[in-house]
Amino acid sequence: MAKNEKLNAVKGMNDILPGDSTRWQWLEAQVRDLMDGFAYRNVRTPIVEHTQLFVRGIGEVTDIVEKEMYSFEDKLNGERLTLRPEGTASLVRATVEHNLLYDGGKRMWYMGPMFRHERPQRGRYRQFHQIGAEALGFAGPDVDAELILLAVALWKRLGLTQWRLEINSLGQSEERAAHRAALIAYLEQHQDVMDEEARRRLYSNPLRVLDTKNPAMQEMVGGAPRLLDYLGAASLAHFDGLKAILDANGVPWTVNPRLVRGLDYYNLTVFEFVTDLLGAQGTICAGGRYDGLIEQIGGKSAPAVGWALGVERVLELVKELGTDIPQPQLDAYAIVPDAAAMPQVLQTLSALREAGVRVQMHAAGAEGMGSMKSQFKKADASGAAYALIFGGDELARGSVTVKPLRQAGEQAECLLSATAELAATLQSSR
Repeated sequence: MAKNEKLNAVKGMNDILPGDSTRWQWLEAQVRDLMDGFAYRNVRTPIVEHTQLFVRGIGEVTDIVEKEMYSFEDKLNGERLTLRPEGTASLVRATVEHNLLYDGGKRMWYMGPMFRHERPQRGRYRQFHQIGAEALGFAGPDVDAELILLAVALWKRLGLTQWRLEINSLGQSEERAAHRAALIAYLEQHQDVMDEEARRRLYSNPLRVLDTKNPAMQEMVGGAPRLLDYLGAASLAHFDGLKAILDANGVPWTVNPRLVRGLDYYNLTVFEFVTDLLGAQGTICAGGRYDGLIEQIGGKSAPAVGWALGVERVLELVKELGTDIPQPQLDAYAIVPDAAAMPQVLQTLSALREAGVRVQMHAAGAEGMGSMKSQFKKADASGAAYALIFGGDELARGSVTVKPLRQAGEQAECLLSATAELAATLQSSR
């Protein structure tokens, strides 16, 4: 590559520019406030983990581990490392490593980038972002329901209405084993309609065959043995308990007996929030119970349940529905005719910012400060409610001129020493 050749971002790994980041910050602020209200505490894990964490945690014969992970060998010490493809395994690893359950269950949430080597398309990228909520150490369906209610509360905050909730139960390991044997026997009789991917999974992960999107296989899949029919009394009671709580809270749900999720660690409750507005990438939030994962990663056996949402997909849905997102609003734009006044100007602006005023300073370009006319044009384009004019005459009198830009009113001089009064004037239009 030539020294001066233009460099672009890696395909499927996108920049989030100022015009878009406002939406991201708005969503993140809503999530932080909501998590506080539900008493979920934030945790932040490394982007890079040992590859074995995901092989053991997610499952060796899943699509993620087999085809999608960004894995590499650390040249300094020969360790096999992976850019995290999802957040749950990392959070569980942190829980086990730091013995977080020593004094009881924990409710936690995370937010950050994940990485999968996929074909980039709308709502699916190679670097994507997830927000996840996890409750570890709680066994009952009440916490399954709490997490679903947490997601529903978020949809309300974001103004999202075009979604449906699908739920299922995967039972316990012995129930899945009985179903697995019956499912394999059934699939063996229908290999003539199975595609290559399904035949490859026939014995390694037959549940995933039920999750196929191949239209030619739908009729065959529809006649397959249902896992729900193999559940024992305890698993059914757990599922019924979840449904009762959702009903009591007015949350509509549909049982989807083919819902299995793409990771090996799930048991009992699984669920997805789905929309029809985003095409093929219709799942905006998904999760379930993973009671065996903590022990699988080396900890003492403990129940756990959680979900993750795709930030890009949720923001696409927000955009599709035309949700009104508050835009950052400047209180004032500082017009500075003479660069020599900058020391005094910056002193005043610092005092105003400490008082909570949002103010932008005009800065010199290659040709100097520019004319008053050009500065006023920039002040108007900034969206600020007021212009602060730091003219030579005003500064000599120890004052600044305040000129309304968005509403009727006369300009007036304010003393620089009266910071509180000046700040109150500039914030009055909010």
